[in-house]
Amino acid sequence: MGTLSFIYILTCLLFLFFKVSFAAVDSITPSQSISDGSTLVSKEGSFELGFFSPGSSKNRYLGIWYKNIPVQTVVWVANRLNPINDSSGLLMINRTSSLVLMSNNKSVVWSTGLGTPIQANNPVLQLLDSGNLVLRDENSGISLWESFDYPSDTLLPGMKMGWDLRKGIKRHFTAWKSPDDPSPADFTYGIEMQRRSYPEAYIRKGNKKFYRTGPWNGLRYSGSPELKPNPLYAFDFVYNDDEVYYIYSLVNNSLITRIVLNQTSSSRERYTWIEAENVWRLYSSVPRDYCDNYGLCGANGNCILSGSPVCQCLEGFEPKSQEKWSLMDWSQGCVRNKPLSCHKDGFVKFNELKLPDTTNSWVNKSMSLKECRDKCLNNCSCMAYTNSDIRGEGSGCALWFGDLVDIRQFPAGGQELYIRMSASEIEAKKGRRMKRAAIVAVSLAVVSGMLLIIGIYICRSRTKLKERNEVEVVGHQNNEGQNEDLELPFLDLSTIASATDNFEIHNKLGEGGFGPVYKGILEDGQEIAVKRLSTSSGQGLNEFKNEVRLIVKLQHRNLVKLLACCIQEEEKMLVYEYMPNKSLDSFIFDQTKSKLLDWSKRFHIICGIARGLQYLHQDSRLRIIHRDLKASNVLLDSEMNPKISDFGMARTFGGDQLEGNTNRVVGTYGYMAPEYAFDGQFSTKSDVFSFGILLLEIISGKKSRGFYDPNHSHNLIGIAWILWNEGRPLDLIDECLGETCTLSEVLRCIHLSLLCVQQRPEDRPSMSSVVVVLGSESALPQPKKPGFFLEKDSNVAHGFSSKHESSSTNEMTITILEAR
Repeated sequence: MGTLSFIYILTCLLFLFFKVSFAAVDSITPSQSISDGSTLVSKEGSFELGFFSPGSSKNRYLGIWYKNIPVQTVVWVANRLNPINDSSGLLMINRTSSLVLMSNNKSVVWSTGLGTPIQANNPVLQLLDSGNLVLRDENSGISLWESFDYPSDTLLPGMKMGWDLRKGIKRHFTAWKSPDDPSPADFTYGIEMQRRSYPEAYIRKGNKKFYRTGPWNGLRYSGSPELKPNPLYAFDFVYNDDEVYYIYSLVNNSLITRIVLNQTSSSRERYTWIEAENVWRLYSSVPRDYCDNYGLCGANGNCILSGSPVCQCLEGFEPKSQEKWSLMDWSQGCVRNKPLSCHKDGFVKFNELKLPDTTNSWVNKSMSLKECRDKCLNNCSCMAYTNSDIRGEGSGCALWFGDLVDIRQFPAGGQELYIRMSASEIEAKKGRRMKRAAIVAVSLAVVSGMLLIIGIYICRSRTKLKERNEVEVVGHQNNEGQNEDLELPFLDLSTIASATDNFEIHNKLGEGGFGPVYKGILEDGQEIAVKRLSTSSGQGLNEFKNEVRLIVKLQHRNLVKLLACCIQEEEKMLVYEYMPNKSLDSFIFDQTKSKLLDWSKRFHIICGIARGLQYLHQDSRLRIIHRDLKASNVLLDSEMNPKISDFGMARTFGGDQLEGNTNRVVGTYGYMAPEYAFDGQFSTKSDVFSFGILLLEIISGKKSRGFYDPNHSHNLIGIAWILWNEGRPLDLIDECLGETCTLSEVLRCIHLSLLCVQQRPEDRPSMSSVVVVLGSESALPQPKKPGFFLEKDSNVAHGFSSKHESSSTNEMTITILEAR
């Protein structure tokens, strides 16, 4: 009995020993194989090779994934085109030293396909800690095949993206069709080049270019000025007679990062693994914004994100079709104002650009900029030139032939480009410059003559004015902050009273939560809008100064411009630029005026509001949360360009701050995000929620609140959600839009609005993502159940009409104070 027990124990120990040993194996030889259920694990346990089923699929694939990350993240797949429908898969090295994947019936599902057999004396397949699967000759060390040469959808550190010109290998990436299907989609990413052209990376959808990085300029891609040296990873671009590739490597080896091509979001995304949270955190993605859409502005057009419209012709060019250009159809691009005359031409320097598409380009690494200019000038087909390498004082030469496509202008970090112009155009440019100089000179002379008079007046009145202002401010501040500088011109009460006819009722434009707004005309004829704070309003001096400080530092065409302010006696007033079309709500909620806003105008307004919010959240010096975005706080200028206004409730964040809390909840019912209304938590995603509501109102012509039906208590979100789930989202459209709608755009906007009003802030998109979505046709995720959604009867949407209805429900601006 004792002998049997000993044998049993010894057998178990041997079984465990072989099982552990096998689990730790990182390589196999021709006498070994990998079957479904067994794996290879890299030496340090970073990666694992084996069979898996993606998502809800039952098909089996051979792939590589991260070993120690609980969320299975596959980085490479062998048999993408030929899945195995059972667990009979077997990976082995055959007699010709090729790697072969076979299924149940002994048929070859996938192989390395080495072409001419390479007889290796001792072939070995090994999984490295880089994630690279390498087949090599153990004796000579020669690599026979490696997975890094045949990537799937993921770019790992140390992996080369590009060309091996010696072997004829093109390493490009192809997205999965879906999370359940790793077969190649039509979304690809790789480096493209013609003979002697300037190489760069493209994302394509099928054969259509979708996004372009811009050529490598020695430091980074010219279309990625934000790509700078950092403490996490280093990057490089190699371009010689043997190879052309991009590569990145880790500076901090504890970092886990990957670049993946995502078909679902139509983007190339970089993720980093956050171990403390067990999540992949999105680090960056492209396309980043509207201007990243390939060729948006057509030939010889320039995309300026802060512009309105974003597309403008390069100087010296004009729209090919002015009619289409005015309708924001920029596809035909721009043509020259004046024809070229070859050797009599010259060049005009443009700054801060993403360099044009290099398909029709030529590059030489050794030429100077002067030699480059001469070569371009002597070739009548050459349209532009610049240094190919901007390091140091610059070197190399890049020439462009034909139209200049996919140019955008950056605020900073872009590149110089010298564009060919006719001699007459250059002379006209000089003439315009001299004329401006003459005007400046005359103006300076006049100003200089007046300075003596003005200076005497200022010197005499400054002391008196300062004392008066200090006394008035002290009266409002209880002796606090009397020396605070609001960095804005002051107008006295008498000037504003005169401009508004002493606040006559016929000059009253409307009334908000903090008081009435009047139209006025200054003595120089300038029209203004005066926001006069009511003494009974909730906005005290702190809110007033907050609005002044914020707006005076904001510069964007979709934000209202503050001209001056007044703090005198009991009055606190803000002076804005006058908006002749008043506010958005006066159009979309009015049965007659709403007909003046066809779909193209409404979509233009939607895009403008999105760009304004993106600027507040991302591009301004401080991250600004508006906290009271609504239709009445969007003003319209004479050309129906939207401008966000009323910053009295806004809050600023530092560069790294993402959210805040408050015991003082302010805002407007119907627009407030759930987490803000209930818990006082606000972030950029609170504004995104309000934008989603506003988007639904613009589409439907209905207020978010004010519905009445005895059978239900749904608001506009609830109606939209029900119609979406019933497959009838287009029933939401304002009936006065009629045939002016572009149904695909409207449907995309409804889809986007439901993504913006989702219950959880983290599920809502950022405003930069919203801007990208509005300017592209990328796939969108399905929305989750929205916040503030009431449901009593799933059939209530059948009675919904987009007809304008009168409502006695008034919009309420609220302030909720909670005890500490």
